[in-house]
Amino acid sequence: MRRREPEGHGPVRYGPPFPADGLPVLPELADRLGAAEHHGAAQPAGGDPALLEAACGYWTRRSLPCTPHHVTLAPGAPPLLLALTAAVAGDHGDILAPRPRAPWWAPVARLLGRRLFPVPTPADSGGIPDPYALLETVRRVRAEGGDPRLLVLSVADDPTAAVALPELLHETVEAAAAEGLHLISDETWRDTLHAPHDTVLVSPAGILPDHVTVVADLAGSLLPAGWPAAVARFPDSAAGEDNHARALDVLTALGARLAAPVAAAAQYALDEPEPVTARRQAAVALHARLAAAAHRTVLAGGALAPPPQAGRYLYADLGPLREPLAARGVRDAQELEDFLTARLGMPAPGGHRFGDDLGALRVRLSTAPLLGGTDEEREAALASPDPTELPYTRDALLTLRSVLDELRDEAVRWEPSR
Repeated sequence: MRRREPEGHGPVRYGPPFPADGLPVLPELADRLGAAEHHGAAQPAGGDPALLEAACGYWTRRSLPCTPHHVTLAPGAPPLLLALTAAVAGDHGDILAPRPRAPWWAPVARLLGRRLFPVPTPADSGGIPDPYALLETVRRVRAEGGDPRLLVLSVADDPTAAVALPELLHETVEAAAAEGLHLISDETWRDTLHAPHDTVLVSPAGILPDHVTVVADLAGSLLPAGWPAAVARFPDSAAGEDNHARALDVLTALGARLAAPVAAAAQYALDEPEPVTARRQAAVALHARLAAAAHRTVLAGGALAPPPQAGRYLYADLGPLREPLAARGVRDAQELEDFLTARLGMPAPGGHRFGDDLGALRVRLSTAPLLGGTDEEREAALASPDPTELPYTRDALLTLRSVLDELRDEAVRWEPSR
């Protein structure tokens, strides 16, 4: 990731990498992909009937019933969000999104030439705008001549790893609907809850189904990140059918169709047979342990971070270490990204990549780089009762601890002189 944007280039290509699971491909998925490798034709735009049926089953098992006529697939979440945004926001509609937010949302708005307005999130519920801040932002945008039509949010958030509080989600969804906004709920990480029996995850589509389109990138919990596939569920309403048709038009114009081998793997994964669910459960447990260990390390090093509840990352705030960082020439999120990426030997994208303030010293730390550099090391981590004690993972956590301890010790030495 570059330090600054080169002249004449937009920032889209310099975004942070997707937080993949870092694990070898599930053999059963590889078998499905390999069995379809002789099929040269692409799927029809949106997916063929068998794939749509599998996608519909996936949502129905999550208490979001649908028919195949209300789902569609695309080769990855960004082209799917682009099609949905073009369909829902029309030619001139403005978009609202929480701050911070997933890094791939804003580039879609920029590519379409749409304005995206950030809305603050509560400290304990990332991914969901504060309802009062949302209403104030809508009022301000309209007072300035804007036309807010679409709110994008996430109930299991990237980058904060927070799960939205149900009561806050209800207030935000109802506020958005009262202002005539359609919602796109990014639920990519909904199946990666670290404590699924103790965490309540509610979809906005279960609150006001006629106002919400749900999206999930299958790389969140079902497919490897290098096999792009994403699925959307539309409302069962006249407006939902119109948006579905317009989104399919956009996907057709883009030529955004799944390759037959990826579609075969996606159909198998969406049916959720035992090998897929067993791997997902094991992978979620593994990354939950790694995220908890990294979280303890960050706190012990004098930094801050909300407890990770989902996903494969945590969002660290090194604001308490600002003075020792400044002594090293680190004064904003980009400089912090450069510093930690070099010191840790792993990507540490700054909060500005997620729409956060450039001046805030925040970074997203992914857990996959803690797994090891070979398939054998990663398989060992998946099978280990305590992966944090494996040599590679232990060394990576010690490196993080060493970097933060050095900064914390300097901050402590400077305290009396304040």
